[in-house]
Amino acid sequence: MVKPKVVVAGLGGMGSAAAAQLALRDASVIGIEQFRRGHALGASSGESRVIRRAYFEHPAYVPLLDRAYQLWHDLESTSGTQLLELQGCLTAGFHGSPLVAGAEEAVRLHDLDAELLEATDIHRRYPALRVRDDEYGVFEPEGGMVFPEAAIDVCTTIAQERGAELRFDTGLVRWESERDGVRIHLSDGTSVLASRLVLTLGPWFGDTLRALGVSLRIQRNVAAWFEPALTLGPTELPTFLIHRREWPAPFYGFPDIGGGTKASFHGLGVETEPLSLDRTIGRERDVDPIAAAFEAWVPGASHTYLRAKACMYAMTPDGHFVIDVHPADPRVIVCGGFSGHGFKFASVVGEIAADLALDGGTAFDIGFLSLTRFL
Repeated sequence: MVKPKVVVAGLGGMGSAAAAQLALRDASVIGIEQFRRGHALGASSGESRVIRRAYFEHPAYVPLLDRAYQLWHDLESTSGTQLLELQGCLTAGFHGSPLVAGAEEAVRLHDLDAELLEATDIHRRYPALRVRDDEYGVFEPEGGMVFPEAAIDVCTTIAQERGAELRFDTGLVRWESERDGVRIHLSDGTSVLASRLVLTLGPWFGDTLRALGVSLRIQRNVAAWFEPALTLGPTELPTFLIHRREWPAPFYGFPDIGGGTKASFHGLGVETEPLSLDRTIGRERDVDPIAAAFEAWVPGASHTYLRAKACMYAMTPDGHFVIDVHPADPRVIVCGGFSGHGFKFASVVGEIAADLALDGGTAFDIGFLSLTRFL
């Protein structure tokens, strides 16, 4: 039996997971990545990403998260590498906050393991937090963080061990449909004829969507790391997402597990293009607003500034992902527009991409992520 040849374009979080899943199913896989292995120039770096099940964005994400957790644990067992730190995640805000109300709805619909905490409950559990009397939250004991660099390294290693050919410093120039497959033209002047093409292009997904009449905004977002003035490990500070009216966007962050506390505004930043992203960090422009919000929530958390990083959010018009087959050629699978909240799903997105490429469909309910909502 001839193995299907699948090209995966983009080997960040989603693409590396797709390459691993395809290779595990004995497909002939070629993965291409325009940058070097382990680069930090896309949307899949930053040392830590939030993982949570009580998903305020849409309850339909919860079954995908259930599978994502399982796959992350499987990858940890297979590789012997820690990919998750699950010591609790708190989604908090004022009464009436759509973030907390949405998290409550996800808990109710899917009977999730989570607690509804009033302000006094939060303060009792985490005395370091400056909780207001009108705030409350949803606490998930199995929430926490996923480590993106380690996850990508594990997935690319598994893919290669199972026979995938990974080409770094090699970009996708264009693709075109032919009778016998999809022709992929590469930046090194070569081309590959594949039976399937998986596009996991991150911030470089814009041209694909724009060709279909769908916009994709690329947003510059900055995360900052600090040395706190007090001990703020996971027992003192949970992974958190908090919504306050006076802040320009929801605010999220992580405890210090070595390397400092980390925080950022979720979805706050100027529009940019991937190749013109301003990666320089301005203290007053970029760091001071984060430090001020962090101090208001956790006094002492941002005591000493350590470093910061500019990253990119690829924002669809409605803030939800795109996972579908291309309307012009169903042999092309598109996975993108993860809108700043996608990395936690990378393990299951890789599985779904493999399903679509090899089986022509998936058992997961991804109708709400279809391109048809825009077309």
